[in-house]
Amino acid sequence: MSSLAGYRWRVRLTSEESRRRFAAARVARMATAAGDRPLLVPVTFAVSPDDMADVVYVAVDHKPKSTRRLRRLEHIEANPSVCFLADVYDDDWERLWWSRADCTATVTDSSAEAVELLAAKYPQYARTPPAGPYIVARVDAWHGWSYAG
Repeated sequence: MSSLAGYRWRVRLTSEESRRRFAAARVARMATAAGDRPLLVPVTFAVSPDDMADVVYVAVDHKPKSTRRLRRLEHIEANPSVCFLADVYDDDWERLWWSRADCTATVTDSSAEAVELLAAKYPQYARTPPAGPYIVARVDAWHGWSYAG
């Protein structure tokens, strides 16, 4: 049996640090659930400014899709509990971290704030603003972990 002396099993991130890392990430995974199967999809997103209530915004954008009426939107209408996860994996495990936002979401046809924040974060949205619909997810709790703190 190998010795685990000195191995850090878990370093919880504060809500503030978890939020900071999440907001800076370029992509997250969004989990929704309704019926018999959960759904997990990668998403681009923006987080509301620090001085506002914590909200994660996601848009149905211009990237090719078979329909604009996506299953994730149907899931949110049936069950508004959603979860977002941003993370970094590295073979140097001292660089590992994840941040999760547990949220209550709604779907809306328009959101000027979502468009503004997404365009500020992603040049593609500045050139071609997303037409929506939009997911507006109010954060109920931030959680996070890092190998090294």
